[in-house]
Amino acid sequence: MSSKVAVRVLALAALGAAGLTVAVHAQQATMSFFVTSAGKGDGANLGGLEGADAHCLALAKAAGSTKTNWKAYLSTTAPGGDAGMNARDRIGKGPWSNAKGTVVAKSVDELHSDATNLKKDTALTEKGDLVSGRGDSVNMHDILTGSDPQGMYSTAGGDTTCGNWTKNGDGSAIVGHHDRLGLKDTRHMTSWNSSHGSRGCSQDALKGTGGAGLFYCFAAD
Repeated sequence: MSSKVAVRVLALAALGAAGLTVAVHAQQATMSFFVTSAGKGDGANLGGLEGADAHCLALAKAAGSTKTNWKAYLSTTAPGGDAGMNARDRIGKGPWSNAKGTVVAKSVDELHSDATNLKKDTALTEKGDLVSGRGDSVNMHDILTGSDPQGMYSTAGGDTTCGNWTKNGDGSAIVGHHDRLGLKDTRHMTSWNSSHGSRGCSQDALKGTGGAGLFYCFAAD
């Protein structure tokens, strides 16, 4: 290969790589859904909904997102039998796409139906990375939601939100499986948003049931 041809090949390769980088950044800029690449590091104490939303925004901004109205997919309960906050009511109307441009759901109803496209290979982090799940060396498929299968706050009784996302010790929170896999692969264990309760609210307790304090973030714009 002559030196001129070699230079041309290298130049074309560089342009291709640059184009790919631009395309990736463009997708991340318009990304409207992701799983947090990291929790807040204090178990299920996220600083309440406000702290969780702020974490979503910070991660999205660091990844190059141009969207600013990020909401954590988390439900809360209220004392005295008052109505709580439903995760499904916080996240806008859709559609939502991940960091690689794949649509996970076109609407709130589709998101909470059998037609949802939310699964391990689409429930990516804000960086476009896969989150490890059941069968991987480290299982982190427990995603905090505090929700029932329809994305509403639980009426089952007891603590289902780790004190509305302020506890890092005793308590419990409902989690979903982003990979939609479970020990027995029953319908309950294949729910992305409502599989079971955690062993506790501490970081170690969340790890003990296959989690890391991660949660879903949606752009509500």
